[in-house]
Amino acid sequence: MKKIIASIIFVCVSIISLFTLFGCHSKDNPNLGGSNAGQTGNGGNTIDSPAVTIGTETYRGFLVDNVYHSKNNGDIHFHIYVPESYDGNKPYALYVSLCGYGGYYFQGIGINLRQENFVFEAQKYNSEMIIVAPQLNDWGNSSANQTVALTEFLLSEYKIDETKVYANGYSGGGETLSLVMAKKPELFSAILHVSSIWDGELEPLVNSKVPVYFVIGESDEYYGSARISATYETLCRLYKAQGLNDEQIKVLAVLDVKPRSYFIERGTSNQHGGGGLFAFDERIMGWLFNR
Repeated sequence: MKKIIASIIFVCVSIISLFTLFGCHSKDNPNLGGSNAGQTGNGGNTIDSPAVTIGTETYRGFLVDNVYHSKNNGDIHFHIYVPESYDGNKPYALYVSLCGYGGYYFQGIGINLRQENFVFEAQKYNSEMIIVAPQLNDWGNSSANQTVALTEFLLSEYKIDETKVYANGYSGGGETLSLVMAKKPELFSAILHVSSIWDGELEPLVNSKVPVYFVIGESDEYYGSARISATYETLCRLYKAQGLNDEQIKVLAVLDVKPRSYFIERGTSNQHGGGGLFAFDERIMGWLFNR
C-alpha cells in the first residue's frame, strides 16, 4: 500500500510535467549534445557509447532522459550535468542523487529535477563535479542494481577522481541507497541518507568504512526517527567491535535528528516533505562534499 493513492494522482501530474519541463527547457549548457557531440566521455562533455541513448532536451544545465541500456539491468533513465570545463584531461568528482517518491520515471520524465534541489545546490560546492540524477521506478533491489550499474558505467565513461564519488538518497531514494551500500559500497567516498530508513545490511558499509550522514526530522510523518536512530546505534556498535574509538566513529557516522523548530523556522511544519530543505543546509551538504 506504499502511497498507492498518490500514484494515481501522479498519472495526471506526469502529463503536465512533460509539457512544463520540455516546453520551458533551458540551453544552459550548450556543450551537452551540442558542439562536443560525438566525443567520448573521456574527451568531451557527452557520452559516446552504443549502450546509451542520449537525451535531446536540457533543463537547468542537465541533459534530460538519457538511457543506459544495461545488459543485466534493463534500461536505466538518468539526467546528467557535466561542467563546460570538463575536457577529460583532469579527473572530476561524481555525485549521484537518488530521488524520493514523486520523482520516479513512471511519474513523469524529469519530474525529479523539478521536485528536489540536491543536484542544483551541489554545484555550489564543487565546480569540477559531474552530477547525475537517475530516474528509477522503485525503491528496492531493482533500482539498487540499476544505480550500481549506472555508477560503474559512468566511472568507466568519464575521467573521475575515485576519492570523490558521492551519493545521497532522499526518502525512497534513501532506502535504495542503503541497498546500494550493501552491494557495492566501495564505489563511493561518502553518502548522505535523508529522511529515510535503512533497508540494507550494515556489515558491507562497516567493512568499507564509507562515511555516512543520517539526517531526519524528529517526528518525520512517514518514517519517524526511531528506526534510523537504531540503525545508527547498531552501526556504532559494529565499528566498536572492530576496535574503533569514539573519535574515529564520529568521522564515519553522523546522526542528525532535526527538531520541529528547524522546519518551522524554514516555513514548513511537514518534517518528511521538509527533508528537501536539507539541500540548502551548508552544514549538511558541506559535510558530504568535504569528505
